[in-house]
Amino acid sequence: MIILGIETSCDETAAAICEDGIIKASVLSSQSIHNLYGGVVPEMASREHERLLNGIVSKALVKAKIEKNQIDGIAVTHGPGLSGALLTGVSFAKGFGLGLDIPIIPINHLEAHIYANFMADPTLKYPFVCLLVSGGHTQIWLIKELGQYALMGETRDDAAGEAFDKGARILGLGYPGGPEIEKLAKGGNIEKVVFPKALMGKKSLEFSFSGLKTSLLYYMDSFQEDEQLSKSDVAASYEYAIVSTLVEKVKRAVIQSEVNTCVIAGGVAANQSLRKRLKETLIDKKILFPDLRFCTDNAAMIAFLGEIKFKNNFKNDLSFAIYPNLKLG
Repeated sequence: MIILGIETSCDETAAAICEDGIIKASVLSSQSIHNLYGGVVPEMASREHERLLNGIVSKALVKAKIEKNQIDGIAVTHGPGLSGALLTGVSFAKGFGLGLDIPIIPINHLEAHIYANFMADPTLKYPFVCLLVSGGHTQIWLIKELGQYALMGETRDDAAGEAFDKGARILGLGYPGGPEIEKLAKGGNIEKVVFPKALMGKKSLEFSFSGLKTSLLYYMDSFQEDEQLSKSDVAASYEYAIVSTLVEKVKRAVIQSEVNTCVIAGGVAANQSLRKRLKETLIDKKILFPDLRFCTDNAAMIAFLGEIKFKNNFKNDLSFAIYPNLKLG
């Protein structure tokens, strides 16, 4: 089975080809235009998707060495995400599918992030705990089977990725903020600044990062770099506060669920400090991380999950809509 995946939920225009569980091609264009504004401008994102998508799909087909009439089905993100961006991708997928007379299946972007871990390890077995951590979501899920998910905890305000982005802006760094803070934090001392970690009660699996962001904002109002304290120290301390909170809550979730396998999904899964700390903390557990290429938004995970759903007889007609606030479970 050959599936075309299309992803346009935010500022990444992406297409991929999956054939029998193998990613034959994955093409992505990051919209650098948003770097000028320190964040994604929704209207610009929609226009860029419209401009780029046809070429991106064509490149994916060429890279996979297949013709469009060989495609058996199309999988496309229909939420969550920016409404205009989602509408661009879904409209393209419906038109392409009608032209080829092939089925189309809508994909939950969050669910696709989770299933990217099956690309990393096809032997992954249910049940497992998943930390879903990105710019828009920070959640812990118990994944029982395909389509059977139980929410164990989530953020009450900012997501971890959002805290990285806003923290980077406060520190005068570029966008996206996670990689920028990670880069600045290298060589910094995590003990130089003690930033707050919220909702750390013994059994809590909830998150809150808004207070941490505010703490950094106030701290930088009077910050002066000198021989004793550098901006790298501040970045390292800020990153440590986020990562240590995530690690502690995952540890609790694994213990409470009595599950021995843990997977990490979403853009923040690319953070090397998070990977290192989780491996050090959950020594006796199986921990999976997606390939770095598939941590951030991409179409490979959309095509991969799409094939799984097609093979499990998930069906939708062309009347499906976009859902900017689509939930999981």
